[in-house]
Amino acid sequence: MQMIDDARAKRNVTVLVLAQAILGAQMPMMFVIGGLAGGQLAGNPCFATLPISMIVFGSMTTAPWISPLMQRNGRRFGFMVGAFGGAMGAAVSAYGLYTGSFFLLLAGSYLSGIYMSAQGFYRFAATDTASEAFRPKAISFVMAGGLLSAVIGPQLNKLAQDAFVVPFLGSYLAIILLNLVGVGLFYWLDLPKGSRSEPKAVTAITGRSRRELLRDPRIIVAIICGMVSYALMNLVMTSTPLAVVGCGFTTNNANDIVSLHVIAMFAPSFFTGHLIARFGVEKIIATGLVILAMAGGVAIAGVELTNFFVALFLLGLGWNFGFIGATTMLAGAHRPEERGQVQGLNDMLVFGMVTLASLAGGGLLNCAGGTTVEGWNAVNLAMIPFLVLAGASLIWLSRQRRVVVS
Repeated sequence: MQMIDDARAKRNVTVLVLAQAILGAQMPMMFVIGGLAGGQLAGNPCFATLPISMIVFGSMTTAPWISPLMQRNGRRFGFMVGAFGGAMGAAVSAYGLYTGSFFLLLAGSYLSGIYMSAQGFYRFAATDTASEAFRPKAISFVMAGGLLSAVIGPQLNKLAQDAFVVPFLGSYLAIILLNLVGVGLFYWLDLPKGSRSEPKAVTAITGRSRRELLRDPRIIVAIICGMVSYALMNLVMTSTPLAVVGCGFTTNNANDIVSLHVIAMFAPSFFTGHLIARFGVEKIIATGLVILAMAGGVAIAGVELTNFFVALFLLGLGWNFGFIGATTMLAGAHRPEERGQVQGLNDMLVFGMVTLASLAGGGLLNCAGGTTVEGWNAVNLAMIPFLVLAGASLIWLSRQRRVVVS
């Protein structure tokens, strides 16, 4: 029976990997052009990254309703809603650029957050039909689909960003096409429709309340580590294109740096699941936090192109270990009937922190010092207290387990 379940899971993983590659290509594109387009239209440079913040804010506010929607109507329906939201968001953003409206650019960015939220559930969908042994590998393989998006997105951006007189208009039009092409993939998914497909004995069980869930040590630590890993990655990544251009390099340099960064985010996913199975999820998360700290150190050491490339590579690698580890920990810490509530709560909190981080990125870079270099240093120094928080939570969890065992 386990073999049958894993065969089904592998089919779903294949579809989700392709969706991650095609639909996911829009994310590195938007993270490159969002701050630069915002800088063109915003009256205050401190708000240059506000379009990216609105994408993440849209994701945060979408998570509480799209997760229960998937629980009721199935992952396929929710993923299609996300793709159509992404297409609509890119269309509104394109019109905002065409008319010079910062408000419409922000409105379109918010709608793009619907896609970003749905994409965040690809990794959870990979576990829905997987055995316990295959679960961490399924998550890793789906995340590895982002490796293709890391190549497709920035290269497509290079071709499209200057295709029209209005800068970056072509990029948003290309994003519309990615969403419309990718949505057909979801017809091939073979996933249960949440609570309606669960056995009666399971659906009759009432899951824990939100307050009870947040008292579970593994759930709260998984959420904290997921928040920190994703927020710090976003804080630095959203600031990078502005810092690169501000230090005298080109937009294409920024595309290449972000491309390497996204590759580093997803390439390790081919073996992250194996490392988790061998060494334990706590050690992998801790390793991710150490690598994130190293990224900040390299960034502060200088603003040559090499520093940007190495720092963003380490940033992606640290995110991979930290975030996939946190996702795996969370997936094993709740019961099936609690899936919708736990995953929706997790993504609401994670993307809430990421929203603040993306907004802080522009503020710190442009308004925390007199030069781009001073602002860039401020961005990377801001990582320290949050890394300490996540590290302390892991130590606390380890001590909790020792108390239970004794």
